[in-house]
Amino acid sequence: MNADRGPTGSMKIEAELVAVVLAVDAGRPWVLAGGEPPALPSGPLRANEESLQAGVREFARERSGFDLGYVEQLYTFADLGRSTDDRRVVSISYLGLTRASISGSVRPTDWSALYDLLPWEDRRHLSDAGSDRLGEEIERALRRWSDGSGERLDRCRFLFGYDGKPWHPEFALQRYELLWESGLVAESPTAERISALTAGPMTHDHRRILATGLSRIRAKLQYRPVVFELMAETFTLLALQETVEAIAGQHVHKQNFRRAVEVQHELVEPTGEVSHETGGRPARLYRFRGSVREERAQAGTKLPLPR
Repeated sequence: MNADRGPTGSMKIEAELVAVVLAVDAGRPWVLAGGEPPALPSGPLRANEESLQAGVREFARERSGFDLGYVEQLYTFADLGRSTDDRRVVSISYLGLTRASISGSVRPTDWSALYDLLPWEDRRHLSDAGSDRLGEEIERALRRWSDGSGERLDRCRFLFGYDGKPWHPEFALQRYELLWESGLVAESPTAERISALTAGPMTHDHRRILATGLSRIRAKLQYRPVVFELMAETFTLLALQETVEAIAGQHVHKQNFRRAVEVQHELVEPTGEVSHETGGRPARLYRFRGSVREERAQAGTKLPLPR
């Protein structure tokens, strides 16, 4: 939809919808983003669109074959230079969650592994004493960029958890913007060699939009049961924990997590059935309580401290 032209008559202003659609399949987080370079589903804002949310649901269904559950508006991106021609594109972004089974998708190539696009955001390997080559190289580069002192170093410490500072999973967008500013991602105009480790760019500024969506859902995990939208109707507590960990990008303490889910917040209830798919002892199956399904904002799944 063309809104008007700029004062010189040479710049067209166009509006579009962009969706960050997330799913978790077998403990692995995915985002609806296909192509080379990967692009989030997007489309022009049609004049006859009943609502913005309806438009997001429609083209997400067309691209993935799945219906969205939870949908919310993220942010409107309207900076100059977002397109490669003389247009000024205003992108209205939405976050959507689905219970998609990626392996069973009719178009699995439309999906990308979330942490292939934002690799520094997955810290689950750290609790297993795994190597952290990317994290170590990013830290060295950020310390060089910060010149060892001042406001830059304070930002690096706070956002990446250096020098004893805690890691805040919900600051994914701020970490991306710091990496962009310091030239450590491929789309940065001052990109360094290390950008090859932080994955290739997405279309336009879609990686920034993706980081915005990841920040939003991680923040909501602290106080709303949005993880409900990513789960099957019945599930084991291990599957629920793995889904939360997949989105948070870090492990949680097993007993603390179960106590919080079962007792503190009363989010789930046993179905009386068991699953034999765990490879060990049969595991009890749970479902979200009716009150959670009916009033999803009434309780939260606040993440216990990581291991």
